This record gives sequence, structure tokens and C-alpha cells, in this order.
Amino acid sequence: MKIGFLGLGIMGRPMALNTLKAGHEVVVWARRAESMLPLAEAGARIATSPAEVARQVDVVISMVADAPDVEQVMLGENGVASGAQAGLVAVDMSTIAPSAAKDIAAKMKARGIEFVDAPVSGGEVGAIAGTLSIMAGGSEAAFARAKPAFECMGKNIVHIGDSGAGQVAKACNQIMTGMGVMAVAEALCFASKAGANPAKVREALLGGFAYSKILENHGQRMIDRNFKPGFKSWMHQKDLNIVMQSAHELGLMLPGSAMTAQMFNAMVGSGLGEEDSIAVLKLLENPSGQQ
Repeated sequence: MKIGFLGLGIMGRPMALNTLKAGHEVVVWARRAESMLPLAEAGARIATSPAEVARQVDVVISMVADAPDVEQVMLGENGVASGAQAGLVAVDMSTIAPSAAKDIAAKMKARGIEFVDAPVSGGEVGAIAGTLSIMAGGSEAAFARAKPAFECMGKNIVHIGDSGAGQVAKACNQIMTGMGVMAVAEALCFASKAGANPAKVREALLGGFAYSKILENHGQRMIDRNFKPGFKSWMHQKDLNIVMQSAHELGLMLPGSAMTAQMFNAMVGSGLGEEDSIAVLKLLENPSGQQ
């Protein structure tokens, strides 16, 4: 299969590398030329625009920051739509609002292009290991054609439903991971302030109903004070803003999500936006007189 990749950041670069390792022909484009060098060295072809990528591949994948970026690379000047050949499947694996995904899908369909929204969960670690969870929205036929590319990048690959459904699933994921990170940070902050060893508390909790992947992985990173970004705080802020925007559109009350969104707003406002989302621990520690 010939696969195109647009966007080669923290997530996009290892995802594209994994499609190369699986033996597919890969064509890449990124706004910053230096982002493409590791892919070129690994054997990918470099393109000068999304349109040039689209002319050469069967499936083109975008992994960019937000809906305006997706719209630009898909439908903007020299975008995918202007270079698409018959039968091309366009896939966006960014996290954007479900309503935005539906709108882009409709515009792409009007240009004769199948579009799949397929956001991911698993962070940089999962992107590097090729173990991402991939949740897809779009037609069954388009999903089937994109699936060989997905299998290079993920282990849990689920077709959720029609256009936008993948982004609904990702919003649910961000609700649970956002509140999960908050819960683990609060528990470890409480343990420390109360005079218990947070590492031992975490060890005990791992054996009971409080167990979660977040406690296992992020809890250890909090104890190690490893705030190197695998998923930056400003990105979690953006994703929870999508949740709250969508909840507003639906007339839905999500109090836990709203509180967590405010915490991530505070993180970005206090200068922690470029650190990993688990740095919410620092935000809790500060008014408590810790660290």
C-alpha cells in the first residue's frame, strides 16, 4: 500500500515510521522541513504539499493540531482535495470536535473523496510501540481500505460508526483520562501531605478496584517527577474544550469534565502548558505547600 502522512510531530513521526517499518511505501509532508528528515532517512519520499502527497498514495493520513489545521491540509490551497486521485481515502487521526469531523467529511464527499476520522489514544509511548487504540468514524468501505495502515500503528482498532463517531469516542476517552489523571494526582498529593509514602500507596492501590492504566503508568511518572511531555497539557486543555463545546451543543451537563477542563486551563495559565498533562500534580502541590 502507498500511504501518505501529513504532520510529523510527537505522534505523527513515530506513526509514520511504523508504516515504513511494515513495508509500505510512504510519502510525507510537514510544515517544517526538519520534521521530515528522520522519515527521509528511513526511506520515505518527501513532498512539497499535501496535494503532491495525495497524487501518489492510496491512503493519506493527517496528524495535526486542531480542526482548522485539518481543514487546511485537506481542503485548503494545495490541499489533499486538489491532488486526490480516484479511490483515495483521506484519514484524519488528529483530535477535533465531532461536528468539525462531520463537516469536513461532507466537504470531502462533495469532492468525491472518502473521509475517515480516526483519532487515537496511547500517547507518544503507544505511537512509538505501534500499540495505539484507534477509534474510527466513516463508511465501512473506507474503514476497510484504511485498516492495513491502522494495523501498522495500533492494536485496538474499532470502527465506531458514521463520520464523527470516532471523534465522539475520543472525546469520551479524554473525559476519562482527564479525570483519571486528576484523580491519581489528587490521591498522591493527599498521601504525601498526610505523611504516607506515595510510592507505597500506589503499590497498594494497584492491587484493588482503584487500579487503572493511569495509576500504573502516569502514577509512577508522577512519583518519579518525570513531566517530560508525551501529551502536553495544552493539548489536553484543547481536547476538554472540545468536550465542553460538544456538551453545550447537546445541552448536556458534564460537571466532572467541566471541573477538569478548568484545572487544565489553570495549568496553561500558570505556565505549565508545555509540560505533560500529569504536571497537574504540581498545580495541586503549590497551594498545599508541597514541593
